[in-house]
Amino acid sequence: MAIAAPPTDRALGTLVGTPVRSTRSRRWRALLSRPGFVLSAAVVLFWIFAALGWRALGLDPFADTGARLQPPSAEHWFGTDRIGRDVFARVLAGAESALLIGPLGAILATALGSTLGLIAGYHRGWVDQAFMRVFDVFLTLPTLIFLLVIVGAFGGSPLSIVLAVGILFAPGIARIVRAAVLVEMGKQYVPSARIQGESSRRIIFGELLPNIWPQILVQATLSVAAAIFISSSLSFLGLASAPPSPDWGLAVNENRSYLQSAWWTLAFPTLAIASLVVSINLIADNFREVFRR
Repeated sequence: MAIAAPPTDRALGTLVGTPVRSTRSRRWRALLSRPGFVLSAAVVLFWIFAALGWRALGLDPFADTGARLQPPSAEHWFGTDRIGRDVFARVLAGAESALLIGPLGAILATALGSTLGLIAGYHRGWVDQAFMRVFDVFLTLPTLIFLLVIVGAFGGSPLSIVLAVGILFAPGIARIVRAAVLVEMGKQYVPSARIQGESSRRIIFGELLPNIWPQILVQATLSVAAAIFISSSLSFLGLASAPPSPDWGLAVNENRSYLQSAWWTLAFPTLAIASLVVSINLIADNFREVFRR
């Protein structure tokens, strides 16, 4: 006779009258009650809308307005650069590349790292040891140097950078997921599921994954911020985007010599990078604090 498995945390919540849906609602209400989270989310949404809608607004980041190095004014909110291009249009258009490479690389890293971490934590033994040694090798590599090698070998195309970011960030996510899985492996529902004859795949993705998804969400959010900063750094070094792209990192590099004479050409792209990266990091911090309860 099969032994009935005790309910998981989610099932137990339903039995005692607090279903998963109400728990999720409570968490979202807690997040929305935090001014820091709301403000950070508003900044991220602004840049998302900018990336998706700058064309619909009729902005042209490549047009020569005829007014070179003009300071911010009612006509040009962020001023113009040395070629006469509108800095406001270029900053909004630059959000497109920032929110393309970074999030895609983070998604790849999260999917790969979470899968490997779940497998390593569940099977342990030689599988765990093999994965951990590989992860240790990648984690010892200097991030920027590794990316420079990849870009030098395969070029600075968006696909190359996305793959490089995904491979580079995956081991760190995998180690954190593995640690969370090891904690869950000490709970009663895992051996009970094994006794019932559930497959390893079912236990990993049907039982363990739903219980550790908050940790994965936090790491995924942090990876997005790090990936955006890394891609901007590569553009600053001239290894990713090329002129006349409105990429923020490239804009900082192109206008760094105008810091004293035309500060706006450098300040606004820099503030764009900082506002997006800091806001995403603050969102991750709020996720961590709310989901830890």
